[in-house]
Amino acid sequence: MATKVATAAPSREFDNVVHPLRRPGRWVSTVVILFLLVAFVQAIATNKNIDFPTIGEFMFHERILSGVQLTLVITVISMVAAAILAVIIASMRMSGNPVLVAVAAIYVWAFRGTPLLVQIVIWGYFGLIFDKITLGIPFTDIVFWQADTNTLLTALVAGIIALTLNEAAYSSEIVRSGMLSVDEGQREAAASLGMSPAYCFMRVLLPQAMRVIIPPMGNQLISMIKNTSLLSLIAVLELYTQATQISAQNLRQVELLIVVSIWYLAIVSVLSVPQHYLERYFGRGSTKNQPQTLMEKAREYTGSIQVQRAHKRKRRGN
Repeated sequence: MATKVATAAPSREFDNVVHPLRRPGRWVSTVVILFLLVAFVQAIATNKNIDFPTIGEFMFHERILSGVQLTLVITVISMVAAAILAVIIASMRMSGNPVLVAVAAIYVWAFRGTPLLVQIVIWGYFGLIFDKITLGIPFTDIVFWQADTNTLLTALVAGIIALTLNEAAYSSEIVRSGMLSVDEGQREAAASLGMSPAYCFMRVLLPQAMRVIIPPMGNQLISMIKNTSLLSLIAVLELYTQATQISAQNLRQVELLIVVSIWYLAIVSVLSVPQHYLERYFGRGSTKNQPQTLMEKAREYTGSIQVQRAHKRKRRGN
């Protein structure tokens, strides 16, 4: 009859106990930052020089809402037009035609080398340079079409043109850097399949380059939103201009500036959401570059806390 042989339990003498890394600096810096934040909020909330009822009164004022609407319209039109023009300029810079390369390079050099403020003023007072805009055959008296410059180029149109042309110069370099980030073999493979350079650019290179293009273009969009405030120089009634005119009447400059700041922050925050999901869409297939959402960061942080608590319970049990 077979006898059972008792086996000794495995020794746990050399088991490693994993201790979570302690980071006291995190807690100290968190307490300091929270203290400074609370002190700042308290200083603002108790400041008698700020009339908070005025802020609430004008936050959703009809003129302020009209300025917000016009700011969004200018931003969307200018950014879309600038993105299309940027792709064209970038393709010119990367073409084999030396004339196209030179024209695109001069365009980028001119519009990046002069302040946006100066460009807005030039377009706003374009009628002082050319009193009429004429379409005809150069060096002859044949004219097909003619219009008064001040009638054709209103302040709003001049502002959109200035923002579009300036933004296109910067965005074209972003698009070009995105194109250069794509492996050269992609272009060679497309050429071996008989694709034209233009078709290769639109169907092969550009989709792959969007992973690099989207983040800086999102920053350019935010800059565009804030740059619309410069159009107050040519009396475009966007958000900042409306607030300036109201404050000139009621002498509440600080309160109206706070209203404007809150609206700009709200617009930027809302437009940052589609940028985040565009980054995730074009970054699919590359997990290391995937931006995390706030919920994902919260879950990761909560999970790390739970792991630390489990380690503590295990140590107490031992």
